[in-house]
Amino acid sequence: MQRLTVAGRLLITALILAAAFFAFRYFGGNAALRKLAPKDKEYSESQTMPRADDKTAEGAVEESSASSSGSSESEATDQPRQAFSYTAPEPQNGQLKGVVELGASGFNSFIVRIDDQKRWKLEKAEFGNSLVLENMASDDDIRSGLKSYIGKMLDYGVGGRNIQFVVSSGAIKAEGTQKIIKALKSLNYVVNTVTPEQEGSLGLRSVLPPDYADNSFVTDIGSGNTKISWKQGESIKALETYGAKYYSNGTSDEIVATEVAAKAKQVPTDHRKTCFIIGGVPFELAKSVRKGKERYTVLDAPSAYKLENAKSKSGLNIYKAIADATGCNQFVFDWDANFTIGYLLTLK
Repeated sequence: MQRLTVAGRLLITALILAAAFFAFRYFGGNAALRKLAPKDKEYSESQTMPRADDKTAEGAVEESSASSSGSSESEATDQPRQAFSYTAPEPQNGQLKGVVELGASGFNSFIVRIDDQKRWKLEKAEFGNSLVLENMASDDDIRSGLKSYIGKMLDYGVGGRNIQFVVSSGAIKAEGTQKIIKALKSLNYVVNTVTPEQEGSLGLRSVLPPDYADNSFVTDIGSGNTKISWKQGESIKALETYGAKYYSNGTSDEIVATEVAAKAKQVPTDHRKTCFIIGGVPFELAKSVRKGKERYTVLDAPSAYKLENAKSKSGLNIYKAIADATGCNQFVFDWDANFTIGYLLTLK
């Protein structure tokens, strides 16, 4: 009985140990393996193939890149206007001179101080519309209007001999111009007429800074015609095309844009950095974006303007055609310049 008891104890002990061993292997080992398996599996899969969420992340990166690229494109198209910080030199001990422009839409007058180095400063400007050009005024009305312009200049201090009258190339074509020329001659004033090419050349003299002569060009969008000019060595090249009142003749925007573009493409590529622009419609465009009393205003891109007036819309069509044809993206309006001031600069 005693041996059985000892043997039984040994057997029971062996059974317990065996049971404990197998229990540990089954329950403890598998549990441990279950805890480790997910991590090992995840690591292994991540090294052999992208997970679904990684693929989504790649798509997101591509989408983000595309979005950024699109954003950059948009910014390039709608980039803010470039600043223009040029300051024109002041005249030293200059003399007052006056000029009255007879344009296709009316009279404009300018009083300028000019020194012997042809540095100039605008002292006073007056812009006005005249019914004369529409054949709606009498000879007496013409004489009265001209005397008013002359009187204001004399009162400001301009000598009578220093007052000039210039008829724009666009106004020459307008009805009523000969009446005005006749009235001026009756007042003992000489009337100067210019061709479109001369007008373009004179406009360049007044508006193009010397520092920009080798890389820029000039545009003057008038009512009767548009002049495009640039420096060509020591000479000036000037071309004429449609003016902003082309709509009144029934000419289509497409025809005008095509011809204007053809003329603008003649501007040498190395002269397209900046375009100095003047004229009635550019004045309207600059007015909406001018900062304070700055002399030079950089215009917005043509697409930024929404205009209702027929003449303004036609002028905008010309502006757009020039911008598209030259690729120039900086159009600078000069609030002081005018081709008639260029005429004064040619006098001794």
